[in-house]
Amino acid sequence: MISVKLKFRHDKETDLEGRIFFQLNVDRRVRHIPSPYRILPVEWDSRYLFVREPEDPSRRALLTEYRSMLMRDLTRVRSLVQHMIEMTPSVSADELVLCITDDLSNRSLSQFMLSVAASLRNDGKIRTAETYEASLMSFMRFYRHTFSFLPDILAGDPSLDDLTPALMERYQSFLYIRGLAQNTISFYMRTLRAVYNRAVDKGLVAQSQPFRRVYTGVARTVKRALPLAMIRKIKGLDLTAHPELDFARDIFMLSFYLRGMSFIDMAFLRKKDLSMGCLTYVRRKTGQRLSIAWTREMQAVVGKYFIGKSDYLLPILSDFSGCSERSAYRNAGYNINRNLKRIGRMVGAPFALTLYVARHSWASIAKHKGIPLGVISEGMGHESESTTRIYLASLDNTLVDKANALILRSI
Repeated sequence: MISVKLKFRHDKETDLEGRIFFQLNVDRRVRHIPSPYRILPVEWDSRYLFVREPEDPSRRALLTEYRSMLMRDLTRVRSLVQHMIEMTPSVSADELVLCITDDLSNRSLSQFMLSVAASLRNDGKIRTAETYEASLMSFMRFYRHTFSFLPDILAGDPSLDDLTPALMERYQSFLYIRGLAQNTISFYMRTLRAVYNRAVDKGLVAQSQPFRRVYTGVARTVKRALPLAMIRKIKGLDLTAHPELDFARDIFMLSFYLRGMSFIDMAFLRKKDLSMGCLTYVRRKTGQRLSIAWTREMQAVVGKYFIGKSDYLLPILSDFSGCSERSAYRNAGYNINRNLKRIGRMVGAPFALTLYVARHSWASIAKHKGIPLGVISEGMGHESESTTRIYLASLDNTLVDKANALILRSI
C-alpha cells in the first residue's frame, strides 16, 4: 500500500511559521519530502490536510497561490508515484523519494532554460543561446514583479507547470504596458514556447497549450529605407571634427556599398577574406557563401581604418580589448547605432538611423532602379526570392503617399 499526503510541522513552543511537506507511506514505511511552502499554524487545516481558505487580507494573495501550487504539486507527485509503481511494482520507499525529489527540482523553468542555452552554446549556436537567455530574463522580471508577495525561493524560480494560458496572458499584458512592440512580444512568446515544447518532449511537463491565447505570429513592419538623395547627403557630411560620428557614418556607408551587409558579418570580416579584388565571406545567419567585387568606395573606408597587427579587416572588435568577441560586437553595434541616430537628426532623416537602414535602403534603391528580384535576392544573401519579396513588401509606402498626395491635390 502506498499513500501520499500533505503534512505540516512547526515548533509548538512558538507561533512561527512551519513547513509543509509530502508524507510518503510505502508499506508502512514513512518518508518525508520537504516543500518550499511555509505557513503559520493557524493557516493549516489538520482535518483536511491542506491550507485553509485565507482570511487575513495581508496573507490572502500568498495563501491563495500556495493552495494552487500545492494542489498542482500533490497531483504531480501522486501521478509520478503511480507511474513508478506501474513500471517497477517492487519499488522501494527510498527510490520513490529520490525520484520525486529529482522530478520536483528538474521542473525549474530557469534551470531547464539555462541548460538548453548551454547546450546551444556547445553546438556553436551562440545567437540562439543568447535569445533564450534574454527571453528568460524578460519573463523573470515579469514573474518577480507579479509574484513579489512570494518568498524569493518561489518568486525567483517558477516551475514549468506555472506556464498556464492565464499566466502567459498576464505576461503579454505586462509587456504591452511597458511599450514593447508586437513582434518583440511575439519573439519572447515563441522562444518560451520552444523551450516549453522541449520540456514536454522530455516528459518534464504535460502539454497544456499555455500559449494558445497569446500572439505568436509575425506582424508586418514598415521597413525603414532612405532614398538615394539622403544616402548621398549622409556620405557628404563633413564629420572630421567628430571621429566617433565619422566612424559610424563610414561603417553605415560601407554596409551600403557591400550590398547591405549585416553588421555582424562586417564585424567578423578577416583580412584573408579580401583577395584578388574580391571579398568572400559566409553569412553567419544562413551559412551562405557570398562574394562581392571590391571597389574603390569600399577600399576608401577600409584603407582609412587599416589596422596592421589585427586579423580583422575593420576595427570593430579590436577596439574592445578584454571582451569576448561577442561582447565586443554588441558594444560596438550599440555605440555605432547611438551615433547614427545623431547623424540621422543632422540630415533630417524621417526615422531613427541605424545600421539596418543601410541594408533596407540598398534593397529599396535596387528595386526602384529596376534590378531584377533574383539579383537583389542573391546580392543580399537571401535563401529564396520569397524571402526577398517579404523583405521588400512594405518598402513602397513613400511612393503610395506621393500618389495619394497627387490625387488629393486634384480634388
